[in-house]
Amino acid sequence: MAVNPLLRPFSRWLALVVLCGLGLQVFFVARIASMRYIDPVSTAFQRSEAWRIARSNDSLRWRQDWVAANQHPNAMKRAVIASEDDVFARHGGVQWDALEKAWSRNARAMARAQARSQAQTGQASSAKVVGGSTITQQLAKNLFLSGERTFLRKGQELLLTLALEHLLSKERILAIYLNSVEWGEGVFGIEAAAQHYFRHPASQLNAWESARLAVMLPRPKYYEKYARSPYLAGRAQIILTRMPQVELP
Repeated sequence: MAVNPLLRPFSRWLALVVLCGLGLQVFFVARIASMRYIDPVSTAFQRSEAWRIARSNDSLRWRQDWVAANQHPNAMKRAVIASEDDVFARHGGVQWDALEKAWSRNARAMARAQARSQAQTGQASSAKVVGGSTITQQLAKNLFLSGERTFLRKGQELLLTLALEHLLSKERILAIYLNSVEWGEGVFGIEAAAQHYFRHPASQLNAWESARLAVMLPRPKYYEKYARSPYLAGRAQIILTRMPQVELP
């Protein structure tokens, strides 16, 4: 069937968009496959943070020291899994029940926000998706994506998560995560965190120190400033009691 001449420019544009999208996915898969053997030099989140810090300060305070997975104490692995993703060793990258609940909560919250926004300005606010992320999803986001929280970005995150789970072992995923996750302003990875907060290598972290660091992960910059927070101490004690039951990959 002949294409309407008026639709040809749109068809070409759509084909170009699809090809670019497929090319991007191939690039992502190739990058992930290479991480079986090559440690990532930086993540998208780290680069955005480096730019932000460099613009807001006279000097760039930065620390990241990559260490081999065998130098990550089991206590640290158990603490992070207990705090961030208690079934990390068993799921396929996504906890669909948790994600569905998070999206439902988010939809209700956004509906209320849009109603308030329309009442005040006549304009609806943009949709956001938060919560329900596994360690693999967090790694996918940090490695490749921006901090924007939209349904489109969340969909890309899910594709990257599945690629990570299929191409890398759980041990490798956890090792990359621990070496690259943020633990404060310009502090990335478990070695930098151990040196910054406890003045010794990550390999010497004990169970209590591991629990304290794990609890910081959702809000590392906040807890860097409020290290004596009662919540931080109480939550660390809860994680400490859960750690012996954690299944390591």
